[in-house]
This record gives sequence, structure tokens and C-alpha cells, in this order.
Amino acid sequence: MKIVSRNEELLRDALSRIPQSSSRTSLSSYNKLIRFEDISAAAFKIQCGVQKTPCMYSRLSKQYGIDIYLKKEFLQYTGSVKERGVLYLLTSLPQDQQRKGVIVASDSNFSMAVAYHASELRIPVFVIMSTSTSPARVKMCREYGAMVISYGTTAKDSQTHARRLAQENGYLYLEEEDSAVYLSGLGTVGLEVYEQVPKLDAVIFPAGGHCGLLAGSAAALKHLNPHISVIGVESESFPVLQQSLKAGHPIEDQACSNHHFYGDVSGLCFGNNSLQLTGKLVDKVVAVREEDVLISMLRLLEYERATVDAEGAIGLAALVAGKLPELKGKRVAIVICSGNLELHLLQQCVARALTLDTRVCRFSIVLSDCPGDISKLLEVLAREEARVLDIQQERTFVTSELFTVEVTCTMETRDKIHTAQLRNALLERYPTAAWTER
Repeated sequence: MKIVSRNEELLRDALSRIPQSSSRTSLSSYNKLIRFEDISAAAFKIQCGVQKTPCMYSRLSKQYGIDIYLKKEFLQYTGSVKERGVLYLLTSLPQDQQRKGVIVASDSNFSMAVAYHASELRIPVFVIMSTSTSPARVKMCREYGAMVISYGTTAKDSQTHARRLAQENGYLYLEEEDSAVYLSGLGTVGLEVYEQVPKLDAVIFPAGGHCGLLAGSAAALKHLNPHISVIGVESESFPVLQQSLKAGHPIEDQACSNHHFYGDVSGLCFGNNSLQLTGKLVDKVVAVREEDVLISMLRLLEYERATVDAEGAIGLAALVAGKLPELKGKRVAIVICSGNLELHLLQQCVARALTLDTRVCRFSIVLSDCPGDISKLLEVLAREEARVLDIQQERTFVTSELFTVEVTCTMETRDKIHTAQLRNALLERYPTAAWTER
């Protein structure tokens, strides 16, 4: 949580209530602004305002040879774990500032959480969004109770306007950062996971630029049991956390910001506090491909009936990609932190994931344009128990001999083995069948 310009002093009272020394030398050396006692205090203060989400044994365990427990933070009211840090932050503000109000400028999960909890606490809240923001996000934010203002064509325009409004009207401009208050709220996830799953061996969190959840929860888990492995997962396309850890300071890679698919995971590495905690407490940070994230989203939808976004699925993607072989036979919790996937993007992700999982395939066959030939093809497909999703016929632009038709079929199969069986059966009957490779 970042306080900008003259409003920095408004959190001074809240921060002064957080002790700067620790009875545990190990934790105080990691970050003087956050202690286990701070996380415990946050858990007590926000217990009536956020859900204590379930951490349930998953049917995916048998598939990967790991006892997997899913911490379902996407079940929070706004669909995101960010509510924990936001609620603790807002309740820690001075009363005079609560009366004046707060303002944010983005369409992120953080802004949605601020909109909802500020409204619940009767704090005036304003959200500035660019004109390119999804209408569904604008509508949802208004339904949470925020005053939403569309301004500018870019996020930078919205942020500049929000800062000006804050300065002119006395609002507190909030920007997600890694203050002790915010990290303590996020760290309550680590407390709950430890309570809900006995004899834990490891916990997997989303990482990336916004690694406050990883850092805060690591502080809680390592205090309770230093032997629990804490693992972060980020995208290979935006390995901002690994690069920052290697450099020893937060990096700025503008190419990774505001990526539509990855959301908050693709943000810039936003603070020294989180980075220091991650470097000292987190055992491992791995990167996964976009393909693994998509298949992970598909697995969660099928096995858990959980519709999550890339940030929510990226932890499981590390197991899908086989990046953590040392966890075989272990008891592992995965934090599914976000479920704010827009409908049009959900449709694209599922379709692409099915193709990547070799469960949707396409082939083309040139047949003589005679009655009954297509029926015979469909009989072959029926015997192989494959489902026809789409079938198209092309006569005009066929380059083979006259009076032929090119038939293109899109098929759905059970799995890779079923796809291979279908392919062999078709090639046996139609040797010239051409398959479209993914």
C-alpha cells in the first residue's frame, strides 16, 4: 500500500502502532516493519470482515502424486485475496481521514477490494478508471458502492487525475505497495493455511511483481514452522521477481505492466520490504509458461468447478509443468488467490487450453463429391466415439481433381490417447488426411 505525496503522514499513526523490534531475532533481521505479532493482530481485526476460506483436499492429488490442498481465496466477496490487506489498511486509518475518504486509480483487484470495504466501513471512496476499462469492471465497482469516474485513455492519465483530486479535496490516494499494515493483512493467509492443514510440507503462492501475499504469508509460516517450504511461482514471460532478487533491488520493466491475461502478477516489483522478506524467507521461486497456466485453469475448472484467472491458477501451473519434482508424495497447499476472469477471456482461455491439452483437434480430408462419402466419414468418427464440434465443406477452392470436396472437421476427444487413436483410425481409412498441428 503506497501513500503518495503529502498524504504519507496520514498513515504515520497506523505504522507507529506496529512495533519496530522483535523478540525473534530471525524475523527482525528480515524486515523491521513486520512481525508475526503484527500478522496475528491483523487476523484478529479483520476476522469479521473477510471470509475464512476453505483449504480443501483436491482430486488433482492422484493425478500429480502429491497431497494437494487448495486454499480458495477466490471465494472472497470481490474474488481476490487483496481484501485482507485492504481491510486491515482501511481500519488502521485515522478517523478524520476515514471521514474525508480515499481514492484509487486502476481496475485491479486492489481497487475492487478498496471499493467494497471502504463502502462497508462508510468511508467515501472514489475510483478513477480509464475509458478503456472493461464495462463489466466499471459496473462491478459501482455495485460495490464506489463513485466511479472515467477519465483518460491510459492508466497514467487516471492516476494523474486521481492525485490531483486527492490534493484538492483531502482524499487519501491509495496505490498498492508493501507497507507493514498491508503486508500484515495479506500474511493472514499463511496463518489460516497452517491452522487448516496439519503436517504441511510446502505452500505455493503466486509471485510476480506484486509479491506481497508471498512475502507476508512467508513471514507467518516461517515463524510457525521454519521447515515448511515456501515457494513462489511467476510467469516466464515476466520473471520480474527473479530478476529483482538477482539484482538485489526492485526492477522496472515497463513491458510487463498491465498485461491483460496475467493481471496483477505481471505488475512491476513494487517494494523493498516485500523483496527483502522474499529473499530471506522464500525457499524457491520458479517460472512457468503461459501454456501451463492455461492448462492449470482448465484443471481447476474441471476438477474443482473453480473459475479462476491466471493469477489464481499460476501456483498449480508449477505442478502441471513438473517444475517441483521434490514435492512428490508431500503434503502441499496451493493458494488460489483470484477468480476475476472476464467472460470473453474465459471462453478464449478454455478453448485454447483444450487445444493445448490435445483434446480438441482438426483435420482435413479430400473426398469425392458423391452422396454418402461424408456419411461414411461420420460413421468412422462415431465408431471412435469422438464428438464433432464443427464440420465445413469447401468445393470452389479445392486444388485437387475436379468433383471433389475438402472436408475440415474440428473434433473433441477425451485425452491425448483418444486423439492418437482417432488419428490412426482416420489415416488407415484416409491416408491423405491432413492434421492441423497446434
